[in-house]
Amino acid sequence: MNQAASVSGQRGFWDASGGRRGIGTWVFSTDHKRIGLLYFYSTLAFFCVGVLLGLALRLELFAPGADLFTPQQYNALFTLHGVVMIFLFIIPGIPAAFGNLVMPIQIGAEDVAFPRLNLLSWWLYAIGAIMALTSLFTAGGAPDTGWTFYVPFSVRTTTNVSLATLAVFIIGFSGILTGLNFLVTIHRLRAPGMTWMRIPLFTWALYATAWVQVLATPVLGITVLLIFAERVIGTGLFDPTRGGDPIMYQHLFWIYSHPAVYIMILPAMGVVTDIIPVFARKPVFGYKAIAISSLAIAGAGSVVWAHHMVTSGMSDTAVMVFSLLTFLVAIPSAIKVFNWVATLYKGSIALDPPLLFALSFIFLFSIGGLTGLVLGAAATDVHVHDTYFVVGHFHFVMFGGTGFAYFAAMHYWLPKIYGRMYSRKAAVWGWALLTFGFIVLYMSMMIVGVEGMPRRYYDYLPKFTFWNQLSTIGSWILVLGLVIMFVNIFRGLLRGEPAGANPWGGASLEWQTSSPPPLENFDHEPEVTHGPYDFRKAGL
Repeated sequence: MNQAASVSGQRGFWDASGGRRGIGTWVFSTDHKRIGLLYFYSTLAFFCVGVLLGLALRLELFAPGADLFTPQQYNALFTLHGVVMIFLFIIPGIPAAFGNLVMPIQIGAEDVAFPRLNLLSWWLYAIGAIMALTSLFTAGGAPDTGWTFYVPFSVRTTTNVSLATLAVFIIGFSGILTGLNFLVTIHRLRAPGMTWMRIPLFTWALYATAWVQVLATPVLGITVLLIFAERVIGTGLFDPTRGGDPIMYQHLFWIYSHPAVYIMILPAMGVVTDIIPVFARKPVFGYKAIAISSLAIAGAGSVVWAHHMVTSGMSDTAVMVFSLLTFLVAIPSAIKVFNWVATLYKGSIALDPPLLFALSFIFLFSIGGLTGLVLGAAATDVHVHDTYFVVGHFHFVMFGGTGFAYFAAMHYWLPKIYGRMYSRKAAVWGWALLTFGFIVLYMSMMIVGVEGMPRRYYDYLPKFTFWNQLSTIGSWILVLGLVIMFVNIFRGLLRGEPAGANPWGGASLEWQTSSPPPLENFDHEPEVTHGPYDFRKAGL
């Protein structure tokens, strides 16, 4: 490695720009760390947009009656909230941002297998995001169908659904290219001595996720193109008066979207699995079981899609089969939770911010998983389907799961990337307010859902007022925690104390290079002689 590259790496700019200056050094860079940061900044910006939209929804629901928005505006707001949070934050958040930032360093590679393809994936993500936002302000106005784009409403509505579905199509291609790139990178670019049983479990989670991205995302592309074709040329595939079937759309959508749940949650589980051993000062309990369970979740999670459709009129046999499969997919998830707790048992635990967010993940995700069994059982799902119980469950899994793991990854790896440390005391305050506000916000939703309040309504009966007001107050506490957390993170990364090469005492490869890493990640090609959680052999 030349000296100039090493020096630029110490500054954290990884200048391989070929003479470009300004923003061009970023948007045309093929360095995986810069692309990872582009994804990080983009997903974080869209997360903030999604939070503001969600806060607007909660303000409308603070009291019965039409307070701030019309029904049409409310429908557009929750559609946009869902599209932004699902497609622009949760799905790409951890795999594309932290996967790019960390995974090649974890396996001792200089970069991903296809750097230009990696840059193209970010460009496709950016183009799709711009198209999605453009759909809000062009002819017809913001889509009002919900993020699922269910027919027949998505075909008949006069809002700008066509542009929004094309945006989702392009964003899906971005995910496919990222998954393909990661698969080849993990197979072909591991450092000498990096056997399959020495790969960090975050990388194992990305590997399982990449297979789901490559195999399941094309189904989403086909489905949204069919909506586009239905709207533009009237194919009639989903119109029963012309021999079509609207239920077929639900099958197609959930054949992708339930595996997409695992695109969202598997990388989050990988983050938590990497963090817990470091702060428990113990090797991870059941390495092989966790690695295999990641693949098992990816596989089993791809065949349970129709549990979203229990009330759609499927046969009793189909309902029974998908209910059984739903309960079976809980087994590999439970294996992970058991192994995380077993790793913590009798460990020398350091309650630093990354571990606190990881512990919140375990608690909140477990609640989300257990309430998912209520929805997986047909007898109970019939009663709570399309109520706020579903909304609360979904957010416990997605936000309490993926969102908190994203925050854990921020606090864990960004000091490595930037070379500076944030205030740990402020991070703890942010974590405490965020966790408390989250529980108040979404637990209230589940309670009011059990009482019978339907979701997607901009108004409600007066008997639901108390829980809606409590939920809205919880959203204010949550937002306060987010503000403290983000201000602390970025203030620390810009002006904080030097973090050092290994601030947490990790044993995996990303902690064996400088902070920030040099252009090609290592001054010399690393040779792996021990597992990623073998602290004794690493001399820690």
